[in-house]
Amino acid sequence: MRLIYHTIIGFAILVGLPAIVLGIVFSNNFRSHFFKRIFGYKDFGPLTSCIWIHAASVGEVRIGKTLISKLKEEGEVRPIVLSVFTSAGFDQAKKEKVEHVFLIPPDFLILINSLLNHLCPAILILIEAEMWPGLICECNRRKIPVLLANGRITQKSADRYSLFLFIFNGIAERVSFFSMRTKKDADRILSLGVDSKKVRVNGNIKFDVLMSDEEVTEAEQKKSNWLVFGSTRPGDEGPVMEAIVELYDEYPTHQFVVAPRHLGRLHEVKELMMAYGIEFQLHSERLGSENLRLVLLDQLGELNGYYAKACLAFIGGSFNPRFGGQNIIEPASYGLPVVFGPYMNNFEEESRLLIESGGGIQIKNPKELYGVLNELLVDKKKRKNLGQKAWKTVIKNRGAVNKTIELINRLVN
Repeated sequence: MRLIYHTIIGFAILVGLPAIVLGIVFSNNFRSHFFKRIFGYKDFGPLTSCIWIHAASVGEVRIGKTLISKLKEEGEVRPIVLSVFTSAGFDQAKKEKVEHVFLIPPDFLILINSLLNHLCPAILILIEAEMWPGLICECNRRKIPVLLANGRITQKSADRYSLFLFIFNGIAERVSFFSMRTKKDADRILSLGVDSKKVRVNGNIKFDVLMSDEEVTEAEQKKSNWLVFGSTRPGDEGPVMEAIVELYDEYPTHQFVVAPRHLGRLHEVKELMMAYGIEFQLHSERLGSENLRLVLLDQLGELNGYYAKACLAFIGGSFNPRFGGQNIIEPASYGLPVVFGPYMNNFEEESRLLIESGGGIQIKNPKELYGVLNELLVDKKKRKNLGQKAWKTVIKNRGAVNKTIELINRLVN
């Protein structure tokens, strides 16, 4: 299986080689990104017996940073490195001041061997759903333990893996342990044939990616009349702008920020917002000119700053089953009532917990968005009460990071 996989990857690289060569020769940006991805890990080291954490993008990077901080807090002296898949994740890691961070190269044997020789990891920690077959197999061959931390698997993914069960099990049996977020995640991974002795429900580390109590108090003091429409996806901005148009004149002291999940869509979102006739400005242009009430967030790492001064949040990606929702824990951790749509399959447990506590409001369709927001804006006492319930839900579900650290120490030592 290992040979077949690397043959397929090698063939794919060979097919794409002409395009790669052209990109290197004619595009400065492509050339810079290519060499950063292939050789970026050589900016530090070589290392010995490091702890290697791998994250896909921004959300997983925040989990990785939480693990790094906790490991160091408990006296870990080994070097800790963080690899990321996306450029956005890399930028977030730099913003979070992660000391050793690099873009992971393609999952090809020659590149993976060079990387492992350079890092000499004591353990590889994959966050959430990052299953790299070549890397996992090579770690197993070198007797390097592999931990899937904060493991997440949707029913859709489980159904897809079941079509290639032989391949999936060949990879899964080389993973040392699966630390899953919820019982549903654990049940799905077990249904695929993973050994139950290697599976444990440890909770969701995203509940631990939070502010301290002092920071929460400071955020409460900063509260103003901002409404945040966070992590919007295609199809969200239309209903969002329709709600803003209705609220804009009714609440003249309130401000609104629209934050697309992917900055590559900025031009598309900007064009759509312009069609609604409300003047707005980019977040990056606000310094010294903050007179406009509608903002389009065009920079990474700034969304939490808006949550900190907001009174209410809507989280996108939840009107379309293809997206399955976005992170609702972040706004809840700032004591905000969180509104979201019907499709939260990527955040099933989180949405259930917030709905049951009252801190989360799930609407059936986009037409309900304005009515729910208006109701909460009218009733400040209710809004504050729901925000407190959201915060208490987050506090109640903390602790996964400690369980994960215990597991890391057990596997390494």
